Amino acid sequence: MSDKPPPASAATDVEKLRRHVRILVELGRLAGQRWTPERFLDQAVVQVGRAIEIHHVKIMQYRPATADLLMVAGTGWKKGLVRVVTFPSDLRSPPGRAYLTAEPVSIADCSKAPDFVLSDMLKEHGIVSLANVPILTDGAAWGVLEVDSTVPRDFSADTLSFMIAAGAIIGSTLERRTSPGGESAALAEAAAEARRREVLLRELQHRVKNNFQLILASISLQKRRFDPGETHRALDHITNRIHAISLAHDQLSPRQDAQTVDVAGYLRALCASIEQQVENVAIEIEADEIALSIERAMPLGLVVNEAVTNSVKHAFAGRAGHIFVRLQAGVGFGEGRLVVIDDGNGFEKHESSGSGLKLIESLARQIGGQVSIESSRKGTSTSVTFPIIG
Repeated sequence: MSDKPPPASAATDVEKLRRHVRILVELGRLAGQRWTPERFLDQAVVQVGRAIEIHHVKIMQYRPATADLLMVAGTGWKKGLVRVVTFPSDLRSPPGRAYLTAEPVSIADCSKAPDFVLSDMLKEHGIVSLANVPILTDGAAWGVLEVDSTVPRDFSADTLSFMIAAGAIIGSTLERRTSPGGESAALAEAAAEARRREVLLRELQHRVKNNFQLILASISLQKRRFDPGETHRALDHITNRIHAISLAHDQLSPRQDAQTVDVAGYLRALCASIEQQVENVAIEIEADEIALSIERAMPLGLVVNEAVTNSVKHAFAGRAGHIFVRLQAGVGFGEGRLVVIDDGNGFEKHESSGSGLKLIESLARQIGGQVSIESSRKGTSTSVTFPIIG
């Protein structure tokens, strides 16, 4: 895994700024959730990596007792280093200088920066360029946010501006959660919530299941009022969407900071359910193990439901067909990818603005994802790339 400097052009600069804005909004959203500081920092480094398109990111906290900087969160580093490795806090250390001066430090080529000493850990990972910005809490430096590249890279002013803004969000979140009484109150609240979640989860799932069954029964009754035709097809489509949401609730499991869904298991159950309802169409799925909050898992399930349903209805013109669903983790910079591919007849460009495709785009936006749709006479591929955030 190596870093590639993004291409330079006016168009890419505009897209980069848009990406920075989207991810700053995502960081702000994450900051408002009920996560422990450690969990928030783990998610923050992933988002920074996505924004800057870089694999190695870390957050370091200054420790007064030992006068060093501890890597408290990181992505891209060898296993076992996060929350273990420390860095000097003196002026010859790049993060140390950022911490002491409360100013950004950027090095395009570490071999040509004699004023700095590169840590052994960075050398072991082949880091040659880096950038640091301070993380401030209550007006003073708390620690440092650093991005590291394995290829020479001259970090732009826009990149440093993004890092400063991200550092400000991280700092304000930490300040709010570690203020006097804030941490103990947050821990007590988290413990109480975990106990409540464990006790109530099964009852919640049971009640939600009953509610879904009532809704589906109501729709079934309404269908009887209409002759077979377009109305029946519309109600069946709504039924499928509700069923997809119901399956997500079936997959819920408790975790310390959230109720999460085993997305691989969820999509397998969903695809099996859809396959039972169609003839002459085989649905195959390969899925990496990913756990997401139910708020993020459900849109992915609905995307699969829409894409597969569209293929079943339009791709095969009555003949037998095959649909392949693939869920990948570790794509790009802290992202996952969901792909639905059929071997059908494809569609014309002017047909790509239907309600199903618009719904897929809307669902992808809910989880900060981007949609790519390609179609030819050999079939259609619908792809959603999204940040992996628990």
